[in-house]
Amino acid sequence: MDGRTGISRWYGAGPLHLLALLASLALTGYAVQRLVVDRPLAVAIWFVGAAVAHDLVLLPLYSIADLSARSVLRRRAPARTAGVGWINHLRVPVFLSGLLLLVWFPLILDLSVPYTGATGLSEGVYLGRWLAITGVLFGLSAVVLAIRIRRARPPRRGRDVRDS
Repeated sequence: MDGRTGISRWYGAGPLHLLALLASLALTGYAVQRLVVDRPLAVAIWFVGAAVAHDLVLLPLYSIADLSARSVLRRRAPARTAGVGWINHLRVPVFLSGLLLLVWFPLILDLSVPYTGATGLSEGVYLGRWLAITGVLFGLSAVVLAIRIRRARPPRRGRDVRDS
């Protein structure tokens, strides 16, 4: 027996996890219902297009990028990482930065129609801010990796003054 009882044994996680899952499913269902009622054909086209674009374009691209990063960095990293998995410390900031670029690329790349009146900002600030956010994401990830490596290493035994 694994010691779990009740809902944890039946569901596999705690009740708070189940509640969060049900709430997210309800919110997703509400959003889908609102979209499909107004524009069912547009939603279907978007869904099929997103699946095709992901499976035929994005998945091969980021799989190749991941394999390349692992093969290039594998030769340099193992001695210094002390058994700590480092690849996710590269994947997470790349993913978040890429997601921000995907969502905001017209503004970041200055391709949008100006709408200064609506935001009060010119289009020139988005590239710098995206680069700054990307830098912060990589910096935070590097700090977390350094902390994990430091904790994983056994304590160094230095020369004690009394041993001299």
